[in-house]
Amino acid sequence: MKLYTFEMAPNPRRVGLFVKHKGIDLATETVDLTTKAQFDPAFKAINPRCTVPALQLDDGTVLADVIAICTYLDSLYPDKPLMGTTPLEKAQIAGWCHRLYVEGLMGVADVLRNTGDMFKDRALPGDVLIEQIPALVDRGMKRIDGFYQAMNQEVEGREFLVGDSLSQADIDLYVCLGFTQWVKRDVPDTCPALQGWRASMAERLE
Repeated sequence: MKLYTFEMAPNPRRVGLFVKHKGIDLATETVDLTTKAQFDPAFKAINPRCTVPALQLDDGTVLADVIAICTYLDSLYPDKPLMGTTPLEKAQIAGWCHRLYVEGLMGVADVLRNTGDMFKDRALPGDVLIEQIPALVDRGMKRIDGFYQAMNQEVEGREFLVGDSLSQADIDLYVCLGFTQWVKRDVPDTCPALQGWRASMAERLE
């Protein structure tokens, strides 16, 4: 297997922290998004969606979604399970990962991809040219504010989002909070529970 990645970007980071926590030894290749290497013909032949992470299996099959990659690797390497051990945990973790992607990562992406030259005509991932919509920057900032407040309530008095052990849901929330710093935002002092939770996760994951 080979993992195509760009470690600092949020979706590759979700997988990177998963792999690190489980102690999986994977061959990796960096696809430098800053030079638009995701659009190189060689990588496009591997993942026509031009996104990372992408996990190419030994038979040539490619998994190009974080949840697909993590679910597959969690089944192959069951030690330190991160995708749940019971039907309820599996459902809750999948639900959290979806919620955090939609409410957290996409809120930041609204801001990041709709301003500046780096994402000019690349307002959405992939190979289709999509123009920026400046009005989405303000909406994204409001989404980030709402996300902080909602997550502060969710982690109040809780060590983990699901059950009594670390899961991919925790990794995804931790990555979301780091991603907000890309648009010069950080967890505000009005969210002390979330600040404390993030500090605790940093000790576990970094």
